[in-house]
Amino acid sequence: MRDAQAILNSRPSPLAPMPPLRTFLAVETPPEVRSRAAALVEQLSAAGANVRWSDSDTWHWTLNFLGDVPDNEVPAVCKAAAATAVAFTPFDLGVCGCGAFPSVSRPRTIWLGAGVGQEPLVLLQAALTRHLEPLGFRPEARRFTPHLTLGRLRDGVTGLKELSDLLRQHTEFDAGTMPVDEVVVLASRLERHGADHTVLGRAPLVGRLS
Repeated sequence: MRDAQAILNSRPSPLAPMPPLRTFLAVETPPEVRSRAAALVEQLSAAGANVRWSDSDTWHWTLNFLGDVPDNEVPAVCKAAAATAVAFTPFDLGVCGCGAFPSVSRPRTIWLGAGVGQEPLVLLQAALTRHLEPLGFRPEARRFTPHLTLGRLRDGVTGLKELSDLLRQHTEFDAGTMPVDEVVVLASRLERHGADHTVLGRAPLVGRLS
């Protein structure tokens, strides 16, 4: 994951306009949870299905996907995240349950779900949405379902049944508990090796308004 200085150093000259940044707000996943999730991915890979597994370094809980954001609007997004986070106290989130969208029988996106702590995470996401809406970011039509995306299926049916069977065997998978103590504003760029994420801002949960 690149830091903000790295993306600044890679920018064109001031005469050239900066391209919009593909931006989203998220909660980062600690190494111990990523390690357990990676062990699960190794087991699921045995199915031989045509899955593009995400790089474990990029695993995160997406709260609000904003799409392409002009460079000069990023500070306002960071301020909205900070204004939201100040009202929330840090909490623990259980990472458990393996499943797929739209269903285990027809998996397209493979994920880990949320257990304990899901309710405050949903409230955090809703509060972020309210603070972002005045900036022109409309709420998503679909209901927010907290999940950690592990991989996405490419075309093909090879190993699909085997993958579905393995997913059913791991519906109670437990990756442990992680702290949620900040919201991170991230920019994503697609590189040859996959998505590369840059931290644009951090908003700690401090609970001053709770």
